[in-house]
Amino acid sequence: MARSHIAAALAVACVGILTTFHLISQFGLPNVGFFHFRQSSPEATVAPHQAFLGPAASRPAVTQDGPMYLLGTGKADITGPVVEINLMGYADPSQIGTGLRQRIYSRAFIVGDIDNPEERTLYLVLDTQSGDTAVRYGILEGLKELGPEYGLYGKNNVAVTGTHSHSGPGAWLNYLLPQITSKGFDEQSYRAIVDGALLSIKRAHEALAPGYLTVAETEIHDANINRSPYAYLANPKEERARYQHDVDKTMTMLRFRKAEDGKDMGVLTWFPVHGTSMLGNNTLISGDNKGVAAILFEKDMQSLAEGTEDFVAGFSQANVGDTSPNVLGAYCEDGSGEECNFEDSTCGNGNKMCHGRGPMFRQKDQGASSCLEIGRRQYVGAKALYLSMTTKNVPLKGPIRSFHTYRDFSNMTVKHRNGSLVSTCPAALGYSFAAGTTDGPGAFDFKQNDTGAPDANPLWSIVRGFLHEPNETQKACHAPKPILLDVGEIERPYLWSPNIVDLQILRIGQLLIIVSPGEATTMAGRRWKESISHAASALSLTSEADDQNPPIVILGGPANTYTHYIATEEEYNIQRYEGASTLYGPNTLTAYINLTTSLLPYLQTQSENKPLPPGPDPPIHTNISFNFNPKVRFDRPPLLKKFGQVLQDVKPAYHHSDTVTATFVGANPRNNLRLEGTFAAVEHLSHGSWKTVRDDTDWDLVFRWRRTNTVLGTSEVELSWEVGRDEDDGIERGLYRMRYFGDQKPFGGGEVEAFEGVSGVFRIE
Repeated sequence: MARSHIAAALAVACVGILTTFHLISQFGLPNVGFFHFRQSSPEATVAPHQAFLGPAASRPAVTQDGPMYLLGTGKADITGPVVEINLMGYADPSQIGTGLRQRIYSRAFIVGDIDNPEERTLYLVLDTQSGDTAVRYGILEGLKELGPEYGLYGKNNVAVTGTHSHSGPGAWLNYLLPQITSKGFDEQSYRAIVDGALLSIKRAHEALAPGYLTVAETEIHDANINRSPYAYLANPKEERARYQHDVDKTMTMLRFRKAEDGKDMGVLTWFPVHGTSMLGNNTLISGDNKGVAAILFEKDMQSLAEGTEDFVAGFSQANVGDTSPNVLGAYCEDGSGEECNFEDSTCGNGNKMCHGRGPMFRQKDQGASSCLEIGRRQYVGAKALYLSMTTKNVPLKGPIRSFHTYRDFSNMTVKHRNGSLVSTCPAALGYSFAAGTTDGPGAFDFKQNDTGAPDANPLWSIVRGFLHEPNETQKACHAPKPILLDVGEIERPYLWSPNIVDLQILRIGQLLIIVSPGEATTMAGRRWKESISHAASALSLTSEADDQNPPIVILGGPANTYTHYIATEEEYNIQRYEGASTLYGPNTLTAYINLTTSLLPYLQTQSENKPLPPGPDPPIHTNISFNFNPKVRFDRPPLLKKFGQVLQDVKPAYHHSDTVTATFVGANPRNNLRLEGTFAAVEHLSHGSWKTVRDDTDWDLVFRWRRTNTVLGTSEVELSWEVGRDEDDGIERGLYRMRYFGDQKPFGGGEVEAFEGVSGVFRIE
């Protein structure tokens, strides 16, 4: 998210903050996804991967289910406006939604102490770019309104994580910087997420039942690579030698099994890969590769006796910072076919032609085929792991605990690992932030790996000065980062980026979940997990009930408040995208580690500590944020037409690998988000009645909307069914039809009215 944020700054400097905000949203800044790059590392590593399930020798192979917990899982639709709203992730103001490929969801996982039900944790996995300060605030306020029984869920034990999808609706974030490209804050987009999250929690709470928790892990080798290996190589050689790969290949799975009937309620997994399979030119809403994996797993379990009917599969992020799903590497799309420059991801003198390639990159479908494949690879790995857990797993044993507090990272003194005292800084972004990555290259003349005098046009120094010129203290604090946007010190019209940061860890027996607000890089995540593991062992934290329970440490995020990146100090000094996007200076990771390890005593069963101070409350901007997104005025059908009427009908017959298409007189889908429903369906004639076989949850059924006349309020909807995209799609020969569900807003006011459109009948041969 940066590409578009620079031109914006220039507008600010020229015409003032309010006009700026509008101009930015119209003209954009440097397009920086939140991610990006990969080339083969010149260094071969051979040491085995070190996971954090504790030493293998200390983990007896067990098959028993262990002690019981109170378990609940729930899922609900959070699909916001699918048209006319900027997609969140690539920070490209021209990437405006035009339809839907697959609905997005909130998945809730509750774990409670069977003997002390007030002790519980709630972990949310949202198909969004990240967690957010205002979204979490809205969820916590909504829980209070659900009634006293939901008072068990609060600030300390609720974690709000995002899958880091870059293809969901935007305009729901709390701070100004990400609002710029989405033209502000849209209430409908925000409420879809908050209300859907609350519904998923309600369903999980109502499903609570005694059960067993077991954990296991596997490795998935073909679903992620390191997009910034040059920065990774800056980490100490002896540290890198401890790991076989330059990204973590481990998937960790937590299985929720009911005690009453032995059926599984859900699984929660962690695996690091960016949600950037769908490219920056995509305008269809989806949950990207993790959304694909989750729905594939859930639909598979519906046909198996081992799972409940409402089985929930959560695919959460881990230390995702420098990972990419574009597993074939980054190449110059200038006709040369050469790999991008290893140090700065450029082709020639610029980065615009350097792009990562997904496994199906030759398909010109905005990344849809690659996204489906990377999602499938995670699903296949997860399913194999799930099946292996019948004979090999580790039961969780021990109490439920959690802590959460806020800390102001703008000026915090912490102890460095060399023993010296170091400080964090007010949030700031460097020049390489605007360069983007190979998943989403930046605009203008910015480059990655920029630690000296920036070689970008000196105009940007003038822009920076008009916005907010960092003082010498700020420059020294962030060195060697050359500051482009001093976002933590710009408070007009409201704060651009957070300085107040969430610190949270959830404990379930010997499992410790670091809830990270930022995107930790591979090595940053490894250091953080290892530090927590060592500190927990020193406290005998997970040995209180059983001395055979070494700590299991995982990291989930980006969560609660989005704080961009968390790079190691060595990676920070390289100042590629990840380092330039590490908000609080070179000691950011040190601060996270020091603070969270120091707070571990609050997770002890018998803690003599006083209650953890909540810290300074972050500002909530939902009531003061701007919104320049257009409202739906009215809908009209064309002359002599009616809503839902077929404009272009299907052909009589199709084969597998064909695309079935029909076009209808439409209306704006923002009139009704159809949450928990569908805009599109494919129906099969079976035994004399029509049965729905495809809807908005299916990757191969696509809903597109197009405004045909803004003045007259006319629009069209196209439904496309990509028959046979999945070789095992279960589609039989026979008769089919497509159905469109719409809602129109009458001219002159009045209630929104629903309508339907049905295509002609066609045969699949």
